[in-house]
Amino acid sequence: MMTSARSADSGLTGSGEPDRYAYAESTGAARATSVSAWDGGEADMARAGRRAAGNRGRGLHGQLVQQLGQMIVSGDLGADRPLVPEEIGQRFEVSRTVVRESLRVLEAKGLVSARPNVGTRVRPVSDWNLLDPDIIEWRAFGPQREDQRRELCELRWAIEPLAARLAADHGRDEIQQRLADMVEIMGHTLAQGDGLTFSRADAEFHALLLQAAGNRMLEHLSGIVGAALQVSGAPAAGCERPTEASVAHHRRIADAVAAGEAATAESAVRQLFMAPTEAAVPATSGAPAPAAPAPGTSSAAPSEAQVPAAPPSGSGASDHVVPAPREH
Repeated sequence: MMTSARSADSGLTGSGEPDRYAYAESTGAARATSVSAWDGGEADMARAGRRAAGNRGRGLHGQLVQQLGQMIVSGDLGADRPLVPEEIGQRFEVSRTVVRESLRVLEAKGLVSARPNVGTRVRPVSDWNLLDPDIIEWRAFGPQREDQRRELCELRWAIEPLAARLAADHGRDEIQQRLADMVEIMGHTLAQGDGLTFSRADAEFHALLLQAAGNRMLEHLSGIVGAALQVSGAPAAGCERPTEASVAHHRRIADAVAAGEAATAESAVRQLFMAPTEAAVPATSGAPAPAAPAPGTSSAAPSEAQVPAAPPSGSGASDHVVPAPREH
């Protein structure tokens, strides 16, 4: 449980604007409303308390963003659920300043909204910024992990072949060299059995490919794809399993980009996504099914368009410690 001395700040923000997340002036009716908003939520709060163990040492603000964000994304706090700042402060034992700033971050991510005479409420999934790296991570470890896997697969099928074609046309030497370096790292770590470093190099490779396209909108997506591929604490996030074939596919992409062969580079990315995983691990109960192939492709499970596997059977997604959010 987070602890902090309760501040006695006013209902104004530092800039003098009215506090949109102000505490209720009176404790009577307001408190009754706040308690009802959390009815049946004791188990939810207990799960958040267990998850907080992964956030030790981070600031109160980051911890509260993490915990409330996870609870919203996991469905513990459903759409249109009222979030009363006073009640949040009491439950998590943090100051109103911490609550206010945390709710602002969540509002920027599209998870909550604050309106006069309505208060702060959880927004539906359709309003979330699903390209936000924190939300990507929370979804990857929650009940929506299968949707996250499929949607990431489809997004990458749409943009990465084009990015490879454009990268070959633009010929940015420094990025071409870094692509080659990532392939070398992948080959080296494969031989050493270092799956974590392999996945990091894989994520960097695909982020670089988007950066090399010379398209600022695609470049913006590079960080998003990288974050989705490399969720901290996940095994071999870049592909289902590191293999020699995967390294060879990446090398063909890097070589085609360096040679300025646009059509070959685009084709190599498509072949990478279509390549069946070598020595695939049989599915077990509790493990997610492979992502569906892109329309018009073979039924083989794509080796690259994968998101981290679900937590092992017996460890509920709501108890899995997701990496703490970035500094806001």
